[in-house]
Amino acid sequence: MKNFYWIVCISILVSCSNNSKKESYVEKDQIKSVHKDGYVGDAQCISCHKDAVDSWKGSDHDLAMQIVNESTVLGDFNDVSITLDGVSYFFSRKNEDYIVQVKEIDGSDIEYKISYTFGVTPLQQYIADFDNGKKQVLRVSWDVNNKRWYHQYPGDKISPHDWMHWSKSSQNWNTMCAECHSTNLKKNYLVEEDAFNTTYSFINVNCESCHGPAEQHVNWASNLQDTLYNKKHILSGKSQFNQMNMCASCHSRRVKLTQNMIPGKHFEDQYLLQNLSDDFYHGDGQIKEEDYVFGSFVQSKMYHNDVTCTDCHDAHTLKLKEVGNNLCMQCHEPKYDTPSHYFHSIDSEGSQCINCHMTGVTYMGVDYRRDHSFRIPRPDQSVEYGTPNACNTCHQDKSNKWAANKVEEWYGTKRQDHFSDALLLSNRDNISEKERESLDLFINDLNYPAIARATVIDNLQITKSQDFEAIIKGLEDPSPLVRFNCLQKLQSLSLQDRIAIAVKHTNDTTKLVRIGVAQLLIGIDINTLTNVDVAGLNKSRNELEEMLNSNADFSLGRMQLGDYYLQNNDVKNAIKHYKVALKMDSLLIPVYANLATTYSLSGQTNEALNILNLSISKTPELARTYYLRALLYFETKQNELAVKDLLQAINLDPSDTRSMYNLATFYYQNGNYVEGEKTIKKALKLEKDNQDYKYLLALIYQLQGRVNESQIIMQELNANQ
Repeated sequence: MKNFYWIVCISILVSCSNNSKKESYVEKDQIKSVHKDGYVGDAQCISCHKDAVDSWKGSDHDLAMQIVNESTVLGDFNDVSITLDGVSYFFSRKNEDYIVQVKEIDGSDIEYKISYTFGVTPLQQYIADFDNGKKQVLRVSWDVNNKRWYHQYPGDKISPHDWMHWSKSSQNWNTMCAECHSTNLKKNYLVEEDAFNTTYSFINVNCESCHGPAEQHVNWASNLQDTLYNKKHILSGKSQFNQMNMCASCHSRRVKLTQNMIPGKHFEDQYLLQNLSDDFYHGDGQIKEEDYVFGSFVQSKMYHNDVTCTDCHDAHTLKLKEVGNNLCMQCHEPKYDTPSHYFHSIDSEGSQCINCHMTGVTYMGVDYRRDHSFRIPRPDQSVEYGTPNACNTCHQDKSNKWAANKVEEWYGTKRQDHFSDALLLSNRDNISEKERESLDLFINDLNYPAIARATVIDNLQITKSQDFEAIIKGLEDPSPLVRFNCLQKLQSLSLQDRIAIAVKHTNDTTKLVRIGVAQLLIGIDINTLTNVDVAGLNKSRNELEEMLNSNADFSLGRMQLGDYYLQNNDVKNAIKHYKVALKMDSLLIPVYANLATTYSLSGQTNEALNILNLSISKTPELARTYYLRALLYFETKQNELAVKDLLQAINLDPSDTRSMYNLATFYYQNGNYVEGEKTIKKALKLEKDNQDYKYLLALIYQLQGRVNESQIIMQELNANQ
């Protein structure tokens, strides 16, 4: 039997045909995997899927990453010298090796051997091996179309000690690139050592990157595996849901929830999709920073009408299926491809659907990518909010108002209802009560994209109890992204309410939501809870810890790991991880405040003060750091320095009510009631319903002898309890 088993394995490797004899059949439980994780390689696919494999060869997926040699390197390494942004490069060959000598702006001069190429068009990047299993992507890249060396973001002089330097975390292949450029990638980040043992089954993006490990499929095709249910053991991606789960894992800006990507697994069991934050998108949801398509696409009517990636793109060549407007006319009525719709000359740039409905941004210096939210131009929003629009992208000599008038002239004054109106409103200050009510309705209206509703939830401020009503309703939303963002807004609830919500949602079907539940209970000893599904809560907490450790190779992720330990009163581990975060990125300013707070809590006042001083030296314009230092000065009885820092914090940030409250409290405690009253009234002007601020004002009034004014406030406070 043992010899027969090996004969079977050999036959698997030879062919994926369905012509095996019945005598070859072996029960499923007798077949053991002979490939790592079941990944067999594209060579095993070609016998049955030759056309697909031939189409894939030479594609961007096929050439995503390659070992350096004569046929893979596109850049000029023929003794070329160039200086860019103060950095000097010399590209050369030494026998079979490709070498780059780099003289940095600090004068350091190091020679690197290039190990891998990364991509083929419109640019090619190059990777060098570093210590601790790290691979780093050079800042200098090869512009394939213009045949030149260039810096992707020219004009920046980056110190070798900066996180953004190519030798640091921002250009680390293991963290930033590897998962989506190779097949069956295992990052294997060693948190305690800050080192990697990264592996992959195949260097490029092959068939199994999308379709999943094929060993069982090969067994099925060879009649070696149980076919009772006719399971093909492979991901097909025929439905939109399945295809999105195949493609979105890499074509999205997201946060990892798990250590390793599993092809085809539900997206929100593996990732948290980036909201339409102002950091990455314009206020209306148009692309600004790289979003890798999925975050745009799920905003679109296309997505909500079951359009898939492969309706426009060939799954294997990755090329568009049609040229020009013919691509869109696969689905849209011919009337849209006429001057009566686009109001430009036939065959002009203005007549092309994509130029009005898929504006783009150039990333990485030469890589132009189009917005996949497929939106109708809204220059009227540009007039009010300053957002970009397709009309003025071309007509740069004209104003937004001119473009808005043209749209009214052609299409009338009424604009189609669009989620972007709610997005823009939710970003505004001083939203009226009526506007707030409209946003509360929006976040629970399933006619709008989930990502837009989740973003509005994130944007909204919770200022009174009724604000929670729409958020609580959103916990039952069909979208895991919406449910997760609702949970994020409930951190300010009482412990009792948070526990009640956590218990109800701890067994949610989606990992992302269960992680949101665990975040509600950080700092609570779950095992002390009674009449509660402790096992479910512990499972969600374990999933949260997996997420935190999966992102600990990012400086921000390492800071969040430190935050988690701090919230759980593990000061020692919090300090350790904060220090590593600063080692990764000395310009990640929030870490300084968190580390100083941790030092202070552990009684290490001098260390806390030193960290805050260091932070202020790096960002003297940040108000919060002065506020924190003031608290330390009060703690060490250096009141004059504390008051000076609070005044500086308020000067830098006139909306810093916490500094105002602390300053007013100091004035009150030291009998300076006039300054105390003036300061707390400033805070109340900004937060008119804050009960702590009102109570302090009542105390000041009382000590000034203004008893009636004090009693009015106290009666109001008692009535609201």
